Amino acid sequence: MSKPFKFKQFTVQQDQCAMKIGTDGVLLGAWSPLDTNPFAILDIGAGTGILALMLAQRSNAQVIDALEIDEHAYEQCVENFETSPWADRLFCYHADLAEFTEEIEDKYDLIVSNPPFYAEDYKSDNTQRDLARFTDALPFDHLVACVAQLLSDQGVFTVVIPFKEEAHFIKLASKVNLFPNNILHVKGTPTSDVKRSLLAFSFRESDIKTETLVIETTRHQYTDDYIALTKDFYLKM
Repeated sequence: MSKPFKFKQFTVQQDQCAMKIGTDGVLLGAWSPLDTNPFAILDIGAGTGILALMLAQRSNAQVIDALEIDEHAYEQCVENFETSPWADRLFCYHADLAEFTEEIEDKYDLIVSNPPFYAEDYKSDNTQRDLARFTDALPFDHLVACVAQLLSDQGVFTVVIPFKEEAHFIKLASKVNLFPNNILHVKGTPTSDVKRSLLAFSFRESDIKTETLVIETTRHQYTDDYIALTKDFYLKM
């Protein structure tokens, strides 16, 4: 049984979700740019709803929608939304991305996704976790094609992926006229390899602003940059 994850302004139940709260989601929720002052936000593959909840805390967006295909995760996401301080702005759809993209006429000013991305060939014995974990649940080319249809002209799309997939993902996105504007490379420690890429795309080409974030100097000694990014959320920061 997974314990609820308590943040400063909300609590996330996660016992029904294959993908538990992790650093990737929290970083993306804290880093995704809000300088366009989005009115409508969409979280694709919501899981617990963590990204939508963080963006509800950080923004004045009036519409914050989430999309989740797994039934158990969907039910948990709805519960997490309903018990949060922003229940009136949050809504979760139980739908597949393709059908959602076809049916929704509105556009979103910010779209975020922490997609399932273990493309390796092994699978575990837990089917629900595998569905959440493996790219066959949401291929990158399918993700960017749908985002390009759902994103407003001035909108921003942010995503967190393995660093080794970065060049490939950028290439796929460029085919639908989405171009990277900001990139954050995440390393566990100063000496470790870059493990994750956080990418922000829009329909306009620009010079790419690339930064690196180191999480810890030593075990549980978090860097100032990491604390600055996550302190509004984590209880102990």
